Amino acid sequence: MSENSNMLLGVKDKPPVVNWILLAIQHVCAMFGATILVPIVVNTTVGSDVLSIPVALVTSGIGTLIYIACTRGRSPVYLGSSFAFIAPMVAGYAIAGKASVFTAIVFVGLMYVIISTIIRIVGKKWIDKVLPPVVVGPMIMIIGLSLAPTAIEEIGINAASVPMTNLIIAFVAFLSTAILAVRGKGLLRVIPFLIGIIIGYITAAILGVVDFSGVASAHIIEMPAFYIPFIDYNLNFGAMLTIVPIALVTMVEHVGDHKVLSEIIGRDLLQDPGLDRTLLGDGIATTVAALLGGPANTTYGENTSVVGMTRVASVYVIGLAAIIAIIFAFSGHLTALLTAIPSPVLGGISILLYGFICVNGLKILIHNHVDFTNTKNVVVAATMLVLGLGGATLSITYGDLSLAISGMSLAAIIGIILNLCIPEEKHE
Repeated sequence: MSENSNMLLGVKDKPPVVNWILLAIQHVCAMFGATILVPIVVNTTVGSDVLSIPVALVTSGIGTLIYIACTRGRSPVYLGSSFAFIAPMVAGYAIAGKASVFTAIVFVGLMYVIISTIIRIVGKKWIDKVLPPVVVGPMIMIIGLSLAPTAIEEIGINAASVPMTNLIIAFVAFLSTAILAVRGKGLLRVIPFLIGIIIGYITAAILGVVDFSGVASAHIIEMPAFYIPFIDYNLNFGAMLTIVPIALVTMVEHVGDHKVLSEIIGRDLLQDPGLDRTLLGDGIATTVAALLGGPANTTYGENTSVVGMTRVASVYVIGLAAIIAIIFAFSGHLTALLTAIPSPVLGGISILLYGFICVNGLKILIHNHVDFTNTKNVVVAATMLVLGLGGATLSITYGDLSLAISGMSLAAIIGIILNLCIPEEKHE
């Protein structure tokens, strides 16, 4: 896989200062909604402040910088709060409290590190055999399509009655982003999502649906509420079996996300810098996040889509976005301003973000000339798509051990097994 010459900026390219800042802010806007949603959902579900939004922002930024260092600046990935751990964190909190949740997440990261070390020892030649295009393509399509309901929910068009203002705001954000991505000139073409969010935000403010009360009451500088072991709590291993096994599931997602980005930039990131280094970065980032009281980290498809649609793969942009996220976490006004972005704005641009991921999966199948007159390929892809998009969940419970595999992870595992076990079709 050769480096994609269609990229405006390659992984090692550094943009001019003004462009650099705007491109980085665009990535912050892309990841912000999902990153803060994890603390909101967990806290709302358990009825207590388990996670902090500013801490989640800090740990996403620090985690991304750790990942960049571990991958030697060769993979433009942004790390944010992982949705896969929401249910396990809620369950872990119910079993043994807040301290047990963060103790377990520390070990989630360490499991990543252990697996990365094993891969470094045994090599990476097995990856292409286990993950051929007929498995990877549907995996990526499932990642994008499984996120689609989130965009629809943010706009509100899944409800019986949809406010007209939601439709107007989402349409304005979507259309302005799409037009700039297709017909924009110069700088405007590489920051369509940022401009789309700004235009959508202004539209929402004009229509009177933006709540600025949080901005007015915020402080200029606010210290995030870090939750540090041996200072704020002692290690508690009560939730280990509930949370740690989920790492096996998120590793599959990790591979899928890197396959998406590999296709976009034209370089196999599982080979260079290597799955061992990407897992190492993700794992150390998650452990550090837990040590500060943040959620587990994961690679963000939203930011991967931004790379693909803007054709800017610069790791310098990703690094600056991480630094800006950290700065925002300490600024009460900036955090409140971003938190006040109405969900229809994010929903409008998310249609493009999530759809782009799905289309990249389709491109992998086309570019690799996957033959769907071959019945085996049809069986593998069809089974993966139905399982991944149909809401299938495989739950394994043994004593205190509870592991649920669903969505892309279940589809990927089944797809790999089918591809390896079903014999090739014979033509008589």
